[in-house]
Amino acid sequence: MGIRYNWQKDEILAIYNTPFLELVYQAATVHRQFHNPKQIQVCKLISIKTGGCPEDCGYCAQSSRYKTEVKPEALLEKDTVLNIAKKAKETGVSRVCMGAAWREVRDNSQFEQVLDMVKDVTSMGLEVCCTLGMLTANQAQNLEDAGLYAYNHNLDTSEEYYSTVITTRTYGDRLNTIENVRTTNVTVCSGGILGLGESIEDRVGMLYTLSNLQPHPESVPINILSQVEGTPLANQPAVPIWEVVRMIATARIIMPTSDVRLSAGRAKLSQVEQALCFMAGANSIFSSDDNKMLTVTTPCPDYDADRQMLNLLGLEMRPPFEKQGKTPAGQVTE
Repeated sequence: MGIRYNWQKDEILAIYNTPFLELVYQAATVHRQFHNPKQIQVCKLISIKTGGCPEDCGYCAQSSRYKTEVKPEALLEKDTVLNIAKKAKETGVSRVCMGAAWREVRDNSQFEQVLDMVKDVTSMGLEVCCTLGMLTANQAQNLEDAGLYAYNHNLDTSEEYYSTVITTRTYGDRLNTIENVRTTNVTVCSGGILGLGESIEDRVGMLYTLSNLQPHPESVPINILSQVEGTPLANQPAVPIWEVVRMIATARIIMPTSDVRLSAGRAKLSQVEQALCFMAGANSIFSSDDNKMLTVTTPCPDYDADRQMLNLLGLEMRPPFEKQGKTPAGQVTE
């Protein structure tokens, strides 16, 4: 099977609706053609600037528009970030993602501090990913120069449903930032969230947009909504595991070279349910030392529990810089 960039929505819907066991089998077959099925990349997400975001994303605890448990905090000190990254590396984590609750990156002293963090965490031999909001091409270049490996900017859902969840930016804004990252050698991480009240057609629509990007995002995170009290989506029903697995399997089939990341919401899943996700093509997870992923409201399994699960399944942690032929310096290898 080759790599396609011209998937149609009806084709993707047909894959999504394939009988469940057949779908998992097809996805597992594709996964083995393009990836080492024994390896899982374990990532650590650090909230370097928490809360106070002016956006109105209906799912987010960090929006300043909603009354949640999250209190705005200043940008973390670099030494604090380096200590967290060092501890993560010692447990086998190979990618550290630094997230800031900003609408967009501004060319100021805080961005300079983030660039400094990127340089120093990269120098530890870790892949570094940032999610900082909207980004210009020049800012993307600055991040590449600092050694950034990946930039995360999720589409969240379909273009048609997007304005139901978020009104303070557009789908085009999201795609524009991805285009700006593509002017550099920084890899793209972009996926979505299940459980926003979207339809199956909306899930297909998001995958359609991602699968028609050329190249595909190197990383496609599949998040499960963590319902946060105080946000508009606090009362959304839980997403059945079958729908999570269908989404992972479909993403794997239509974007065969991408890492499919089982991201937020994984703490709700049993080891057996997670094993199903790995079988369907997920090959990355986020782990933690403090049982939280991004904020106090987003739980995350801890390092010890994840190591036990991976050992149980006969899986191993993937070392950094094994994908896309990239070195820490960002040079492309043969």
